[in-house]
Amino acid sequence: MLIDTHVHLDDPRYDADWEAMFQRAQEAGVERFITIGCDLSTSFSAVRLATERVHVYATIGVHPHEVKRIESNWYTELSHLAQQPKVVAFGEIGLDYHYDHSPRDVQRQRFREQIGLAQSLKLPLVIHTREAQDDTMAILREEQAERSGGVFHCFSEDLSFAKQALDLGFYLSFSGIITFRNATQLREVIRSVPDDRLLIETDAPYLTPMPFRGKRNESAYVTYVAKQIAELKYGDSSTGLTRVAELTTNNARRLFNISS
Repeated sequence: MLIDTHVHLDDPRYDADWEAMFQRAQEAGVERFITIGCDLSTSFSAVRLATERVHVYATIGVHPHEVKRIESNWYTELSHLAQQPKVVAFGEIGLDYHYDHSPRDVQRQRFREQIGLAQSLKLPLVIHTREAQDDTMAILREEQAERSGGVFHCFSEDLSFAKQALDLGFYLSFSGIITFRNATQLREVIRSVPDDRLLIETDAPYLTPMPFRGKRNESAYVTYVAKQIAELKYGDSSTGLTRVAELTTNNARRLFNISS
């Protein structure tokens, strides 16, 4: 059994076949889903889905692309949402210097604020970082983010950054990117990650793994991520898959406090 620890189940690209998509994932062995909040609206949507579906859990938070839109009531509303029993983390939050959809100084300030809010709510962090390694790590250290812990989602950085993240006590989550032909460096990182810090995700509908690259991603495809990790860490994508499924599921349950 597998847990897709990062998926956007409220994305409109699923509107036409949501139930079928959900069923395909369960038939593929995905037993739990963590659907992600990226602003106030999608945080509400994530919590609604978690309330309606026994196998779905939610995160809340504001993505770096969206932090320029934060209004005075957002943090109060997010704090209220955090009281819902199936909210398991705060994020995705962080820094994205690739697109710069929000000004960098605003990103940094809002990142600090949201780390502090997550700490007050006693929720682990879901971190997004792109082309912002130094600032991401500096802010996490300065804000003592190890007190909350959390995960770097869709990890795509180098081995040095991976070691820094692990030293802070964070987990690393890998997506379909690891199946891409040009992901040589990332596959080396996976070989070095301790078993008890490893998570898997789809980030669906984005980052579709091979052999479906170019099509819409969905949670059923997290199996391809697990198979790639099994081959990299244990040399066998078949017999190693059971081991990867067990350890990543146990890790997700521990980090996100999922008991059922």
